[in-house]
Amino acid sequence: MDIVDLARFQFAMTTVFHFFFVPFSIGTAFVVAILETFYVRTKNEAYKKLAKFWGNIFLLSFAVGVVTGLIQEFQFGMNWSDYSRFMGDIFGAPLALEALLSFFIESTFIGLWMFTWDRVKKGTHLFFMWMVCFGTLTSALWILAANSFMQHPVGYAIKGGRAEMVDFFALLKNPQLWFEYGHVILAALTMGGVVLAGLTAFQMLKKDTTKEAKVLYKKSMRLGLWMAMIFSVGTILVGDFQMKYLVTEQPMKFAATEAIYETTEDPAPWTAVGIADTKNHTVKYKVDIPVLLSLLSYNKPSGSVKGMDEINAEMKEKYGTTIDGTKMDYIPPVNTLFWSFRVMAGFGAWIILVSFVGLLMTRKKKETLYQRRWMLWALALTTFVPFIANTAGWFITEFGRYPWTVYGLFTIQQSVSPNVSVTSLLISNIVYFTLFTTLAIVMIGLVKRQLQNDPSQMQGHGYADKILDPFDKGAF
Repeated sequence: MDIVDLARFQFAMTTVFHFFFVPFSIGTAFVVAILETFYVRTKNEAYKKLAKFWGNIFLLSFAVGVVTGLIQEFQFGMNWSDYSRFMGDIFGAPLALEALLSFFIESTFIGLWMFTWDRVKKGTHLFFMWMVCFGTLTSALWILAANSFMQHPVGYAIKGGRAEMVDFFALLKNPQLWFEYGHVILAALTMGGVVLAGLTAFQMLKKDTTKEAKVLYKKSMRLGLWMAMIFSVGTILVGDFQMKYLVTEQPMKFAATEAIYETTEDPAPWTAVGIADTKNHTVKYKVDIPVLLSLLSYNKPSGSVKGMDEINAEMKEKYGTTIDGTKMDYIPPVNTLFWSFRVMAGFGAWIILVSFVGLLMTRKKKETLYQRRWMLWALALTTFVPFIANTAGWFITEFGRYPWTVYGLFTIQQSVSPNVSVTSLLISNIVYFTLFTTLAIVMIGLVKRQLQNDPSQMQGHGYADKILDPFDKGAF
């Protein structure tokens, strides 16, 4: 492997691991806010106990997410310094807002939420949690504003070989941002519901779960299933709008997700499965469904889709056959994109199916779910599905931009730091992999430890109960 491959691997590793926890934190924060809202409105102590119980899971996710985010930013400067120089003026503003505004809101109100149970008015305490949610949502907005520029550059001018911002609000009006943001946030809220229902299913499978805990878990199950159902449908709808947008704005990415080398006939068939032969530009073992791709692309049973070979020729004419001495081929990794899209969409459909069946089986007076261990296992194992689906979606976003880091402006080859070596990248990859593996083991262990607690016994002030004040006599 050369320097570029190792740098790309490290970026992929840090991004994927960090992105496990971003939607996890957004989704679980929303879950906790909803549970506490139920408590404030109904005065039902059960919801308070559930908010504390699942709140501890959220806090663990948030803590690990912060650590992985710091590592990701560090490797930007280490491996992608030329990219940082080119993009610094654009990236600087949204990243500064994310750190100084959104993260400040999150960290401040998380602290207030943790340590003020029963010490402030219920409505005030609930406000703290909704402010945490607001912080997570705006944090995602600023990060995706920067990423959307990489997909569809707007509001900039090239000066002295660098992209300089000339219109900050153009970044916020970027249509790519709002498709991306809607899709990511709805997927995160879907993850919150799936994780809630899935971990509850694991708890209900245990033989030592108390009757009191089961009563609480049933409330968690219904909320999780409703969230999974509603937000997964929303995710797929916004994703459909986003893919239609790509037909005209990033036709190469769209063609790669459908493994279309040659411009299709009219109407265009949709390839359900197949394996792209990237050498001969053909698709083997494919199964086509007539007309469906035209319907998906244009909402009508007509219209052809431009193929990668034609788009590649157009891009070579527009951007050149070489850039900075590197021979250019603008076709991205086809099989990765083709199968990532099908994994993402397939798991999205699975979540809708499982949540719909789960809701039917948990209706009042017809709670058959808890007597069907096979269905509890299906829900429990679905806990891991959003992590895979979100990763597949992120693969589409990032691999689909190949060979650019900033679409049409700056390539991957141009972005890598000039002074890194294969040795340094190998060492840092090993260090990061070891660190991420350790963090994953610790995170799983702490979540399992939290799940061993009985939510019906959640009392006091949560974590604040377990922390001693060093200036208190009782601490000595």
